[in-house]
Parts: sequence; C-alpha cells; structure tokens
Amino acid sequence: MQDRTNSDLIFWFFLGLFLISFFLIGWLLLPFLSTIVLAAVITGVFNPVYRYMTKTFRIRQAFSALITCILIFFILFVPILFFTGILSKEAYDVYLLGKTAVLDGQIKKFLESNHVIEKTNILLSNINIQVSIEDLNRSLSELGKEFGLFLFDQIKLITSNIFSVVANFFFMLLIIFFLLMDSAKLIDFIVDLSPLPKDQDEKLIQKFKEMAGAILIGNGLGGMIQGTIGGIVFAMFGLNAPFLWGVLMALLAFLPIVGIGVVFLPTAVFMFIKGRMFAGIFFIVFYMILSFGIEYIFKPKIVGNKVKMHTLLVFLAIIGGMKLFGILGIIYGPLIVTCFLTMVDIYHENYQKMVEPINILSD
Repeated sequence: MQDRTNSDLIFWFFLGLFLISFFLIGWLLLPFLSTIVLAAVITGVFNPVYRYMTKTFRIRQAFSALITCILIFFILFVPILFFTGILSKEAYDVYLLGKTAVLDGQIKKFLESNHVIEKTNILLSNINIQVSIEDLNRSLSELGKEFGLFLFDQIKLITSNIFSVVANFFFMLLIIFFLLMDSAKLIDFIVDLSPLPKDQDEKLIQKFKEMAGAILIGNGLGGMIQGTIGGIVFAMFGLNAPFLWGVLMALLAFLPIVGIGVVFLPTAVFMFIKGRMFAGIFFIVFYMILSFGIEYIFKPKIVGNKVKMHTLLVFLAIIGGMKLFGILGIIYGPLIVTCFLTMVDIYHENYQKMVEPINILSD
C-alpha cells in the first residue's frame, strides 16, 4: 500500500513538472507561433514536390529540401514583394480620389431625374433627417478617402517593416527546410507522446493535412484565379486601381457566401447608374459564371470532397479567425474548426457509448 502511495506521489509530481515544462515551452515558442503554423501549412502543401524530387531523382534529402525552399521563395516571396509596391501606389490613388471626389454628372442626372433624393427624404422624414446630393457626395468622398487611407496605411506598415518581413520569411523557410526532412519523425513523436490511440491521432493529423490543402491549394488557387480575372475585367472597363481590386477579390474569394460579389455587384450597380447598361449586366453575369465555375467545378476537382464543412461554418470560421488573428485568420479559423469537428467525430465513434449508460441511470 505504501509503495502504491509513493508511486502515485511520484506520478503526480512528474505530471506537475511535465505540465510546467509544457507551459514554459509554449510560452517560449509563442512569439513564433504564427510563423511555425504557417510553415507547417506550407510544408504540407509542398511536401509532394519534396518527395517527388527525393524518390524520382534520388537526390539527398537536404538538397531536395533546399530546392523546395528555393521554389517557395520564388513562388511566394518574390511576387508578394513585387506586388506590394503596386498595391501601395494604387491604394494611395484611391485615397486621393476619395479626398477630391465629386459625383459624376451622369450620377447626378440619374438621382435628379428619378427623384431618388426626394423619395429618400420622404422615407427619412419620420426621423427628421434630410439628405441632399451634397451630403451624398460628402459621404462618398469620406468613405473613399477612409478606405484608401486604411489600405495605404496597412501596406505602408508592411513596407516600413520590410526588414522584419524579410527576416520572418527566411525564418519560416528555415522551419520549412527542417520540417520537410523531419516531419515524419515529428509526427511519430507527437503520436507516441499523445495518450490517444494511434488511429485517432492519425485521423486528427490527416484532417489537418486535408484542410491545409483545401485552404492553400483550393481556396488559394481559386482566389488567385478570381482576383486575376476580376482585375483584368476592371482594367478592360477602365475602372480605377484594377490591381488593388483584384487583390481584394482574391482575398474575398476565401469567403464562401459573399465572395467576390462584394466587389462585383456594387460595381454593376455603379455601371447601371452611369447608364452603362451592357457593362452592368456583364458584371452580374460574369460574376455568377466565375463564382459558379470556381466553387462547383474547379475546387471539387482540385481538392475533392474529402474536406466537408458547412458553408456557414466556413464563413464564420474565416471571419472569426480574421478578427482574432488578422489576415492569417483565413488559415487559423478553418483549422481550429477542423480540430473541433474531428474531435466530435472521434467522440461519437469511440466515447459516446461510455457516457450513454450514465445518462440512462440519471434519467
């Protein structure tokens, strides 16, 4: 009995030390958490390239990992660095346009001929508010100015900390380099450390891999296609800052419910107001075709049907993730929801039966 008591004390003492060390290592790595998670996601996407070079060309692992990191550098970092300068200029142009904006003559004519202001004032008369064309012009000007200034400030923040951005990217490449070579060992280490059965650990890891592929490959490529085509269409119709709007559409394409419609539909309304009826109809039809093609043809072919998540849940995961983690919430949000849903599946398959008898007895 005494030996058992001593064993229990030793176990609890060890468990306390283990939890403290776990907390400290987490605290130590917390400043690099975003970089580590992003590196892990990118590693999962480029791992097939690394394995292909290692097996097909029988290249040493270190050399294959180095070549893969060089590819990542040219595919991700160089375009981002190049596009940041263009984005900065176009965002500043939008700010200047909003600062000096006046309503187009065609828009004024449309508002006056259709008595839009008068009808609006009738609706607002119950709350003693009156609107004039000058008020509308001032509001649109302020909105455009604030929007352009916000984008310009965000991009200026990136460019002003360019050394930090470069350092973080190369730090991420260093992590990717070792993850490519040692990811199998790391997964085995996590599986051995976890108290869960091996099949449940493997299910969690597999779901993370599938979701990472869906986010970066499916949503990433889909967003890039929609943003590129959308920007080209904006340039064809002579709209301002087509590159900036293209980048915004590429980011909005991650949202499954609204998507690029946030940009395309208001643009179609703007075209109708200006009297460009064909252009307005074209924007609506083109938006529907492009969104349908990407969501229901392109993404299922690229990602498949392995990653199934309710559309509303994906939307809330991305919005909530961006609110908590910034732009990287596009990745973090769905990964957190994936972890939760996978744990729910494991619970239903393995642990729900352990709870049901207790519920029956309590009733």
